[in-house]
Amino acid sequence: MSNSPENFDWDKFESQGFGSGYSKSEKAEMEKMYDDTLTTVQEQEVVKGTVVGITDRDVILNIGFKSDGLVAVSEFRDLPDLKVGDEVEVFIEDQEDPNGQLILSRKKAKIVSAWAKIYDALENDNVLEGVVKRRTKGGLIMDIHGVEAFLPGSQIDVKPIRDFDVFVGKKMEVKVVKINAAFDNVVVSHKVLIEKDLEQQRAAILNNLEKGQVLEGVIKNMTNFGVFIDLGGVDGLLHITDISWGRINHPEEVLQLDQKLNVVVLDFDEDKKRISLGMKQLTPHPWDALPAEIEVGSRVKGKIVNVADYGAFLELMPGVEGLIHVSEMSWSQHLRNPQDFIKQGDEVEAVVLTLDREERKMSLGIKQLTEDPWTKEDVLTKYAVGTKHTGVVRNLTNFGLFLELEEGVDGLVHVSDLSWTKKIKHPSEFVKVGENLDVVVLELDVPNRRLALGHKQLEENPWDTFESVFNVGSVHKASVLEKSDRGAVLELPYGIEGFAFPKGLTKEDGSQVEAGDSLDFRVTEFSKEDRKIILSHTATHSEVESPRVAKATKKAQPAGEAKAPKAPKVQKEADKSTLGDLDALSALKEQMLSNEKEAGVKKLEAAAAKKAKDTNEDEASNEESSEEENNA
Repeated sequence: MSNSPENFDWDKFESQGFGSGYSKSEKAEMEKMYDDTLTTVQEQEVVKGTVVGITDRDVILNIGFKSDGLVAVSEFRDLPDLKVGDEVEVFIEDQEDPNGQLILSRKKAKIVSAWAKIYDALENDNVLEGVVKRRTKGGLIMDIHGVEAFLPGSQIDVKPIRDFDVFVGKKMEVKVVKINAAFDNVVVSHKVLIEKDLEQQRAAILNNLEKGQVLEGVIKNMTNFGVFIDLGGVDGLLHITDISWGRINHPEEVLQLDQKLNVVVLDFDEDKKRISLGMKQLTPHPWDALPAEIEVGSRVKGKIVNVADYGAFLELMPGVEGLIHVSEMSWSQHLRNPQDFIKQGDEVEAVVLTLDREERKMSLGIKQLTEDPWTKEDVLTKYAVGTKHTGVVRNLTNFGLFLELEEGVDGLVHVSDLSWTKKIKHPSEFVKVGENLDVVVLELDVPNRRLALGHKQLEENPWDTFESVFNVGSVHKASVLEKSDRGAVLELPYGIEGFAFPKGLTKEDGSQVEAGDSLDFRVTEFSKEDRKIILSHTATHSEVESPRVAKATKKAQPAGEAKAPKAPKVQKEADKSTLGDLDALSALKEQMLSNEKEAGVKKLEAAAAKKAKDTNEDEASNEESSEEENNA
């Protein structure tokens, strides 16, 4: 048999070589069939693989390569039901390691796939779903297909979020708003999804919005001037004055964040999309429920809710207030700060002065609870002319000061009635506001509520005595206080001031008297009515007698010294022998003037001593009072 093994030509077969029995077309077909059984793979690429085996440590995957790849079982924790035959995506890290093994990674495949989906979502505005892993400063960290993304707190919701922890572990749909490829940072937003849903609601609300409409809203934000209400996509402002008919200092006193409430539309600006809301308008006005027995003259009680410079507001009931003007807090005519009388929160009783229910206005008074001091029965005797009192200085003016003798009883002390001796230009030179001052009543006018008071009248007028001490022609030591072109002001004994004209300021050596000099001055003119003393230093050393001094000397001559008509020579001799020496009469005149001056000086010294004694006693009393206060 030609085909039997014994007849096979082995030499011929070996000489042809392996595969030499195929034609070229057969070889090409066989090569194609072989190539189709293998898959060409590239490193750093995601491919699909089939599970061909599962061990305790690895999952064996066939990706159509010449060898199978291994992936750790730990990378399939999210697929607890994985079995042979399942297809999964893997990432080719290395086609062949030093051991000839194909290296695959499912974890990296998931990341690559996730980034592809994220870039696609950014380009095509797609919605992604992720899980909130944890909170961080300013927002949340989300896991989107294995990639961490940042969700800012301002992008979580359209309303402010105060507690981020409630979102941890929850699924949330977001949109990609920004990708930083250099740092692999992804920023997402959930707010944009909500805003799109609210856009239709906002348009519907704005189209149907009108004044007086009652809407339900949620308190979105709270400030010291009011709260912002979310009306379902549109925000409105509920001002603090429209929350309650009564006064409140802050909305948190009656409202809370996230609280649902009904509000009424008060105003709407279509251009600016601003909505003004009210809550108190949903309830009746408290003035409508004001009891009818409250009328002018009735007494009411309430709480002080506000104190201003001009007065205070008394709340009788929530939403019903009356103004107590500062002038109605005290009978005193000098307006003071309302804080001196009442404080915010005080419980006060007052009298209704005016009441207008239509305008919802009321004025109240506190001083009307006490008797007007000017209408008391004893006012005529208590403040009779000549009575002495002590009061508090309340106000100073150019012409005098106002002294409060008691609550509601004031009097005027004119600047000319402060001192007998000093020329006071302004009361502030003599006394300060708030100090006590002793006075005597000069005039009383009850119908016009006026009192004229005087301080200097408490002492005897020293000018009655000065007339005998500073008589014309007398010489006194004086100090020059100040000097001007008009003359010089001099300080005389007993605290009295005098004046010297420029022509009387020449010294004996021809030089001029200057401020601070202490020299002798001669009285050239004295006026008790005008309280004026004119002096001259020049007259103390000049032989020329001043006309005023000569006139005063002539006026002061006794009647017996009057110039008599000429008598006959015989009569002259008789007179000479009868009248005797005129020197005795001149000596008697000087003695009389000296005695009168000495009596005046003693009187002034006694008055000065008494005044000094009273001053020392007052100082001692003040020191004793201070010591007692310190001990206390």
